[in-house]
Amino acid sequence: MPNWGGGKKCGVCQKTVYFAEEVQCEGSSFHKSCFLCMVCKKNLDSTTVAVHGEEIYCKSCYGKKYGPKGYGYGQGAGTLSTDRGESLGIKHEEGPSHRPTTNPNAAKFAQKIGGSERCPRCSQAVYAAEKVIGAGKSWHKSCFRCAKCGKGLESTTLADKDGEIYCKGCYAKNFGPKGFGFGQGAGALVHSE
Repeated sequence: MPNWGGGKKCGVCQKTVYFAEEVQCEGSSFHKSCFLCMVCKKNLDSTTVAVHGEEIYCKSCYGKKYGPKGYGYGQGAGTLSTDRGESLGIKHEEGPSHRPTTNPNAAKFAQKIGGSERCPRCSQAVYAAEKVIGAGKSWHKSCFRCAKCGKGLESTTLADKDGEIYCKGCYAKNFGPKGFGFGQGAGALVHSE
């Protein structure tokens, strides 16, 4: 079909896109009203779009469709996506790295020094304004993270082992069942003897 107007064609509806209504993504043009997730139809913008070939998705739907599958990778509100947006030009700054607990007595309920409790991760005093309680201990909000991946935790989303705290995914991967079809990545089968 000839392109009489000379304008670009929308990547969704294939109609001419005029400058005032144009949204560009990965070299393609879209009408603002067509720039929607292909699954849930939510409006997208440069911070929420994930591209797969010629298809556009919100990051949540993209993670559900193309992200990792298997034990510990749910399909609900807490869906884990490996898409960090590098293909979209998003740069991530690395924050301070997490540190495993260095406290040899981490299993004690609360270690009081000078009237304040000590954080099991950094061994510094924990005061009421910054205190989070999990696994029977008091932590700083900034230290209340998974010992393996550094993901921030809540008291309802953690699992503890030997005085250390983990997100449910890392706990399942490191301490859960092993063998055929258990938690070794997307569809991988591992034989353990």
